[in-house]
Amino acid sequence: MDIRVAQAHRGTVILGVAASDAHAVANQLIAHDLRERGYFVVNLGTCTPISEFAAAVQEHPDALAILIGSLNGHIHEDLRDLGKAKLSGAIGCPVVVGGNLSVGSDKSAESHDKLFGLGVDFVLGDATELPTLLTQLAESAGALRRSAS
Repeated sequence: MDIRVAQAHRGTVILGVAASDAHAVANQLIAHDLRERGYFVVNLGTCTPISEFAAAVQEHPDALAILIGSLNGHIHEDLRDLGKAKLSGAIGCPVVVGGNLSVGSDKSAESHDKLFGLGVDFVLGDATELPTLLTQLAESAGALRRSAS
């Protein structure tokens, strides 16, 4: 059996690290875990600008979500073009962010509100929340496809 076909049965996810961030270890661990769970992972790696996420969505329009990690705390600046990409239709799937999302010890709800204002759909406090969220997104996507037919 083709391993790509076997992995694709749970859905496609686009994974990357925010544009100004070169932290690769968590990205690779998350990619490995998602593949083990049966997802087809398009891993764009580190230092990924919004334009590359948008291009990946165009190549994989069935993607369940874009997953963006950040450990350097500069994700607000890195996502400044996300709203424009979503409004133009270049990114139509949900955007999920996680990691260290602010510089210093400021982990306030205001920081999350700013991310939602930029176009983020989900903010994860812990990577262990990701499988449950992806299952919910897959179920929602399946329900939408069924109602459209």
